[in-house]
Amino acid sequence: MVWEGISTRLRKPLYHVVGNLTGVRYQNEILQPLVVPALQAIGPRAILQDDNAPPHRSAAVNTFIQQARVNRMLWRANSPDLNPIEHMWDELCRRVQQHDAPPANLGQLLQWLQQEWNGVLRAFICNLIHSMRQRCVECLAHNGEHTRY
Repeated sequence: MVWEGISTRLRKPLYHVVGNLTGVRYQNEILQPLVVPALQAIGPRAILQDDNAPPHRSAAVNTFIQQARVNRMLWRANSPDLNPIEHMWDELCRRVQQHDAPPANLGQLLQWLQQEWNGVLRAFICNLIHSMRQRCVECLAHNGEHTRY
């Protein structure tokens, strides 16, 4: 598993999660050292958008987020996947698949992912994030059904 974080102002390096990601590990390895400092650098209007993965919604994580005063965007379970990070994953997948052969091992895959991650233009990331409002408008207009996104 690989974790990534984006905003219009910065992009976090890919983080390779070895083994199962629990709520406590998510808090200790990702939120505390990577996410909270990034949100603080962005400023008081920064909002964390994660998904409803079990580690993201654990009691320990919820408590930590409240104590750290993190603004979190709330999503309903089974909601349409409008999160821009999903489109980043699609972009990374396309880029890695353009290599002449599949990666020989996990190390090479991680190296390619980081290389491609570094190659994604900031304008692409900003466009994904700035399209959120329109994504939500379209989702509402289509009653949560399929949209062009």
